[in-house]
Amino acid sequence: MNIAIKKTLTIMGVIGLFGILPENLYAADAQLSGANTAWILTSTALVLFMTIPGLAFFYGGLVRSKNVLSVLMQCFALTCMVSILWVIVLYGLVFGDGGSMNSIIGGFDKFFMSGVTNQSLSGDIPETVFSMFQLTFAIITPALIVGGFAERMKFSSMLLFSTLWMIFVYGPIAHMVWGGGWLGSLGFMDFAGGTVVHINAGIAALVAAIMLRERKGFPTTPMPPHNLAMTVAGASMLWVGWFGFNAGSALAADQSAGMAMLVTHIGAAAGSLSWMAREWYKQGKASVLGIVTGMVAGLGTITPASGFVGPIGALVIGILAGLVCYEATQYIKKVLKIDDSLDVFPVHGVGGILGTLLTGVFASASFGGMGMDNSISTQVGIQIVGILFTIIWCGFFTFIILRFVDNVLGLRISEDEEEVGIDLSEHGESSYNNN
Repeated sequence: MNIAIKKTLTIMGVIGLFGILPENLYAADAQLSGANTAWILTSTALVLFMTIPGLAFFYGGLVRSKNVLSVLMQCFALTCMVSILWVIVLYGLVFGDGGSMNSIIGGFDKFFMSGVTNQSLSGDIPETVFSMFQLTFAIITPALIVGGFAERMKFSSMLLFSTLWMIFVYGPIAHMVWGGGWLGSLGFMDFAGGTVVHINAGIAALVAAIMLRERKGFPTTPMPPHNLAMTVAGASMLWVGWFGFNAGSALAADQSAGMAMLVTHIGAAAGSLSWMAREWYKQGKASVLGIVTGMVAGLGTITPASGFVGPIGALVIGILAGLVCYEATQYIKKVLKIDDSLDVFPVHGVGGILGTLLTGVFASASFGGMGMDNSISTQVGIQIVGILFTIIWCGFFTFIILRFVDNVLGLRISEDEEEVGIDLSEHGESSYNNN
């Protein structure tokens, strides 16, 4: 009798214990993937590393010595500003529920990170980790645009422009592609940011370069990079960080992430060598600036395709990236004479367009890709729709925002300030002290 009573009490105790535990605790434990969480945590750090110090050093070395601090400052300030903007409004605009407007933009349900708790999940990773990972993409996009107007925009104007641009351009496009909007529903394929990051940044940089006009002395006065060693160091950081950018976009430590990492590396290597070869053939020398720029072109071009294509597709895309983006830089500067200071449009914009288009081809299983629901012709048509829509949306709103900022603050520094350099005129500091 005593034994029976003890067994009964033990069973009741176990049942009672589970009854008093919070239901979401063991439900979350059952769904949470520690491996995937660890990988996205790592990827988040890698993507943030791309902006500071990676992109900051890459751009900082490319400008003249009197403007290097301004570029570093802009990248650093944007990292801080976009982070706060993400908490207040951007996360909701991208991944919130927009109700009747959900095809275009998210809603208010995620404003001020509402509902994001220690227990909330996004898939099988914590929502905190998912949100932080997506934030790093938001951070690098306006930082890329900086290269289009480097050495001539006011710091205050850059901050206001970037704030408005993130709300009216980045937020809607990111939602339409990744947040449940109409482009994603259409079947548009952008694995890691060909449209959301690269086409967006490239078009915005081109519009800004045209509206701010060329730097004093362009194109007759040589404006070589002041520190190529810094640029190469930054480019190397970008290459490493890009593995988090693309492979992390699988949101899991799985086969898709593995393939994305492999094709990312292939695209970067192929882009570097094809750019170098084209430049070597045309100008008689293979430059350090050329090979690292080709790498960035290869990385930007493979980005939208990275989770969809195989090694052969990545090789073709990388080779074409180096060749096409090289010719685009020459055409923009020498034929159109547009002073896109650090080649944001020809590298990121053209690369993003090329990679997004070719995703519709090389994602096909017949080319070694992961396969797709549509035929190649249908998918290419969908890709073209997404590309054109992004160009029109971004171009229109970038123009409107720049005009507004120009009326409020003025966009450009004065000629005297440009002659002295933004480091001293805007920040009262100099990167190199010769005394």
